[in-house]
Amino acid sequence: MITLDSLNIVLEELNRNTFFEIKISNILYSLIVFLFFLIFKKYLISFFSKKFSVFLKFKKKNEEFAKNIYGPLNLMVIGIGIFLASNFLTENKRLSEFIYKVNVSIFTIITFWFLSQIIKPLFSKVKTIENLFTKDLIEWITNFLKILVFILGFCAVLELWGIRVGPIIAGLGLLGVAVALGAQDLFKNLISGVLVLIEKRFKKGDVIIIEGTIEGTVEKIGFRSTAIRKFDKSLCFIPNNQFAEKALTNITKISNRRINWVIGLEYKSTTKQLKTICEDIESKIISRKKNFSVTDTTPVIVKIYEFADSSINILVRCFTKTSDYNQLLEAKSLLAIDIKEIVEKRGGSFAFPSQSIYVEKN
Repeated sequence: MITLDSLNIVLEELNRNTFFEIKISNILYSLIVFLFFLIFKKYLISFFSKKFSVFLKFKKKNEEFAKNIYGPLNLMVIGIGIFLASNFLTENKRLSEFIYKVNVSIFTIITFWFLSQIIKPLFSKVKTIENLFTKDLIEWITNFLKILVFILGFCAVLELWGIRVGPIIAGLGLLGVAVALGAQDLFKNLISGVLVLIEKRFKKGDVIIIEGTIEGTVEKIGFRSTAIRKFDKSLCFIPNNQFAEKALTNITKISNRRINWVIGLEYKSTTKQLKTICEDIESKIISRKKNFSVTDTTPVIVKIYEFADSSINILVRCFTKTSDYNQLLEAKSLLAIDIKEIVEKRGGSFAFPSQSIYVEKN
């Protein structure tokens, strides 16, 4: 049977015996404290997560924020456990100094890790930033800040352990100059990508045309290149400097799609037929209010254009009410049928390239 006297004897024995100059009893106390934090880690993380959410003024539960800070909070709880447990291990000065450095390193890592993880949630709270920059540029900025915070944290830990960061940075600077000289295209692409995002030339999901290069939908704007999904569903990666060197058309930003056709009628068409066909086509376009826009900025033009080699050409220019490509095709199809019906109704005929050959008889 265990009695109070026997327990006192055990405790006295533990206090007398040491391990690396540390009392066995203090080591046990230290382990108990540390195990307490390990056992209740889940509840402590939940508690600190709620407190940080209130501090940062998140009005409702933010799952993304909780997910982002889970790692730093997990390490923080372990760090607190190590810090409190280490208070029982002060007899050995060398070990105590080492544990102190470990504790400070852990909390330095936690601080910078936590800062890197809350950058994106904080950006999402500031609505004015979303108005100033595109989502892609905000993502670039947050990624850059995360890398910067990581580098600062890494340097802080190195300095803590007596490793001088200055000479390392100087060496990296010289290396960076050498790399920059051999990677000019990379920096061109990077700068061009930043300019694309700042000037808001296009964003993810826009349909663009790069003169003489490609036409498709933007899927991702990266640091070096932009991923564009062509209409045949193949994925193409274009270096960002192409957007600075070549003309770019953003189809998505077009308010109205333009139809610009030249219709050739036979030379045997009479003046009356030509006038009537032009008037009927114009009237038909104006009547289709659902498909075509008729304003001062989007006028309808149907005029006799030129005398070509094999035809009298009529220019038909109008604008659809939408920028959608499928609706443009629908409007073109309707207009093509209308024009054919009008030409046939007025007794006209479409011209085709032809040549007249005259044979002289001797």
